[in-house]
Amino acid sequence: MTPDEFPMALISEEQRRAAHFIAEATEADRHDAVVVLGSGLAESLDGSGSDAGWGEPVARFALSDVPGVGEPVADGHVDEVRSYDWNGRRVLVALGRTHLYEGVSAARVTAFVRACAVSGVARAILCNANGCLRDWELGDVMVIEDHLNFSGTSPFDGTVFLDTTHVWDPVLTGALGTVCQRRGTYAILPGPEYQTRAETRWLASTGADCVGMSTVMEALSLHALGVRVCGMSVVSDLSFATAPIDPSVVVEAAARAGSDVRRGIEAVLAV
Repeated sequence: MTPDEFPMALISEEQRRAAHFIAEATEADRHDAVVVLGSGLAESLDGSGSDAGWGEPVARFALSDVPGVGEPVADGHVDEVRSYDWNGRRVLVALGRTHLYEGVSAARVTAFVRACAVSGVARAILCNANGCLRDWELGDVMVIEDHLNFSGTSPFDGTVFLDTTHVWDPVLTGALGTVCQRRGTYAILPGPEYQTRAETRWLASTGADCVGMSTVMEALSLHALGVRVCGMSVVSDLSFATAPIDPSVVVEAAARAGSDVRRGIEAVLAV
C-alpha cells in the first residue's frame, strides 16, 4: 500500500460521520489544529483570558457524542471537546482520550483524531503525563522529539508500511522547544499497571526519557493522514523514586504544568 492509499485504509464511513458531526456541532467547516490534553491537563486553557487570545469556547460538546469515540474513563480526563477561536484560528481541544488499557482497539483509541484529520485539521498537539526516567523535576514539560512503541500493537491493519522517520514534525517541535524545559523520547507501554523497577531500568537503557500509556497511536495515525504532529509530555511521576506511585498525585503534578502547556500550544499555533 502506498502513502496515497493510506487514507482509503484508515478512514471509514464512521469517521466521515464523525467529521460531519464536529462541523455541525462547532458551526465550522474546518479547524486549523487539534489539541489533545492528557491526564490532569483539562484546565490548561481555563482562565487564560481574552488577553491570551482564548476567552470562552465558541462551542463545546461531549467527546463521547462523536460517532465512534468512547467516553474517557481515566483519572484527570474529561468527556468534553471545545472549539476555540484563537486569534483568528479555529482550534479543537479534547479534554480527554481513550487508552489501550481500557480493552479497546487501537482503532477506537485513534477514532477522534482520525475524524479530525478528515475534517481538515492540518496540525496536532498531543499532550500527556509521564513517568520520568531521568533526573528531572516534577512539573517539567518535555517536548516529544521521538518515540518508542513498546505497546505491542499498531493503529494499522494490513500493509500500511508507514515511514515513521518524521512522525514528530521538526518545525513544530522546534516551536515547543522555545517554551518547554526538556526535550526527549517518549516510550509507550500498554498499561494499566505501572512498570516494575526492572522495567524502569530497562526502559532507561533503551534511550527513553519518559514513559506513558498514550499518544503514540494517535501520532502514527495522524502522520499517516498527512497531519503535522508535535507533542508535550509532563513529568508527573519520578519512576526511580522509592515511594509508591499514587495516580492522584500524578494528575496533580501534571495540572501544575498547565500554564507551560498553554504557552506551548500557543507557540505551535503561531508558527
